[in-house]
Amino acid sequence: MAFELPDLPYAYDALGPYMSAETLEYHHDKHHQAYVTNGNNLLKDSGLEGKSLEEIVKESYGKNAGLFNNAGQHYNHIHFWKWMKPNGGGSSLPGALAAKIDSDLGGFDKFRADFIAAGTTQFGSGWAWLAMKDGKLVVMKTPNGENPLVHGATPLLGVDVWEHSYYIDYRNARPKYLEAFVDNMVNWDYVDELFQAAS
Repeated sequence: MAFELPDLPYAYDALGPYMSAETLEYHHDKHHQAYVTNGNNLLKDSGLEGKSLEEIVKESYGKNAGLFNNAGQHYNHIHFWKWMKPNGGGSSLPGALAAKIDSDLGGFDKFRADFIAAGTTQFGSGWAWLAMKDGKLVVMKTPNGENPLVHGATPLLGVDVWEHSYYIDYRNARPKYLEAFVDNMVNWDYVDELFQAAS
């Protein structure tokens, strides 16, 4: 299965002022495109051609670092674009997801604080996650292109804390970017779709 760069599900300027058109042009058109191009080159003769992207991510982990890095980032970014929407974010979540966050994570405010803390304390490049593991919601962080798939969990929401995701708009103020992501950009309907599928 060849990797393909998906179109953004909104205009480049749709997430302003929280994420600029310039950031999305570089992040989607250059960085994500590079993961697709490099991933396709590394997929050739890997023995994993024809597998699904999730299988490639899981099976290359710890065995084929180059392929894993690019396949992992391709997977992460396919979802990252869908995890955001104009006029998103906030604490108004679909009912079952809200109830699960209450029961597993101590309520929305605690989830928000823990998710922002995970992204802030991820040293260097990486991601912060809301994931489903063994039937429970967990907040996680991973380095580089890793994601919850390789840690026995299902990603439901992820935020990219590589500097190219926020430096144009926030410079070194990663916590401000993470606050803006949760409060103004998250597409909770897509998170809920993944939550329902994982439940």
